Amino acid sequence: MSSQLLPPLAAFGVTPVELAMLGSALGALLIVFGVASAFRRKDPVLRRLEASGPKRQRTVESGLLLPSAPDPRGLDRVLIPSDRAERTHVQRQLSYAGLNGPHALRNYYLVRIMLSIILPLLFLGLIFLLRSGGLWVPTPIARRLGAMSHVTMIQITALLVGVGFFFPALWLRDRANQRRDAIEKAFPNALDLLQVSVEAGLGLDAAIIRVANEIAEVAPEISEEFLTAQREVQAGRGRDKALFDMAERTQVEEVKAFVNVVIQASRYGTNITDVLMTYAQEMRQNRELKAQEMANKLPVKISAVMASLMLPALLIMTVGPIALRYMRVFGG
Repeated sequence: MSSQLLPPLAAFGVTPVELAMLGSALGALLIVFGVASAFRRKDPVLRRLEASGPKRQRTVESGLLLPSAPDPRGLDRVLIPSDRAERTHVQRQLSYAGLNGPHALRNYYLVRIMLSIILPLLFLGLIFLLRSGGLWVPTPIARRLGAMSHVTMIQITALLVGVGFFFPALWLRDRANQRRDAIEKAFPNALDLLQVSVEAGLGLDAAIIRVANEIAEVAPEISEEFLTAQREVQAGRGRDKALFDMAERTQVEEVKAFVNVVIQASRYGTNITDVLMTYAQEMRQNRELKAQEMANKLPVKISAVMASLMLPALLIMTVGPIALRYMRVFGG
């Protein structure tokens, strides 16, 4: 049977080893899609709420109703690690990046596994199409890929598996950093609006909701954090705990200081308007100091750039004539 299949494979330029690798990658991809389809249904609590109540605004309450996160069971053990410390660390990283969906942890690991399978599969499919003549590429590229040895193919496949598995982790870290920077830039303006709202007569909770709704388009990250904290308070959670969790999710020192100031003011009965006014003034001074620091660093950076660009030209102008004269005198 195998001897009858070898001539057709040789006619297309495909070896049995390449066919076996392609079949294994395709089988693994089918297994991953099967596992993903098994978890496609929504949480029953969310389905009942969507069926019984009006449609909620996605920007306001998206991802606030989260089920508990028990230890993985069943097919979840294939995707989610059983180590609680590692699972908590990844869940915290997802929270820093703003991914607070009910299945964010499972989807994160599913994406990592799928990328580690799809990238090698695409590479092997490209090699198969090139050697069978089903895909046209420039002749130098086709010649180089066609002369690739099995050892090189295995090395590139292993490299693509590593890239597909570890790239989502790097992307998650970068997204968390970008989100933290966005919150750090937008928080002073949000605090100014919060101070104005409190001075106008609104309570702290109402002012936070009003400010969050007003800045939803220009600063969606801090707006989402404000609304998440207030929805937790409205659901019966303590304000201190909700604000502490908001500060922990943002990982911004100004937000942590703001939370400490608000909690101390509520505990000791201090006027929240005076507290916000003082803290907003201090934050403005800090922003001005940071701007002055950046401005003072600018001449040093410009000097380094100018020196690196002008120094070669100065050396050519000063040393060039001397070198030419030396060549004329001693060159013969």
